[in-house]
Amino acid sequence: MPESLARQLRECAATEGVTVDQLLSSAAAEKLSALMTVEHLRQRALLAKREDFAAFLAASPDVPPMPGDEL
Repeated sequence: MPESLARQLRECAATEGVTVDQLLSSAAAEKLSALMTVEHLRQRALLAKREDFAAFLAASPDVPPMPGDEL
């Protein structure tokens, strides 16, 4: 590991009041969670049916967007 990265890790851990091991464990858990979420969504997408989505959209009210949601 480059010394500059190790130094930044030590500084960040100290600022957060945790050990470097705790910081790295937390970072790894966050990354794994993100990767697993993407895979979960890909698997769910395989089960999706375009006609179900079209039916959902057709049943949605035709109203203007809420303030701040305009395109």
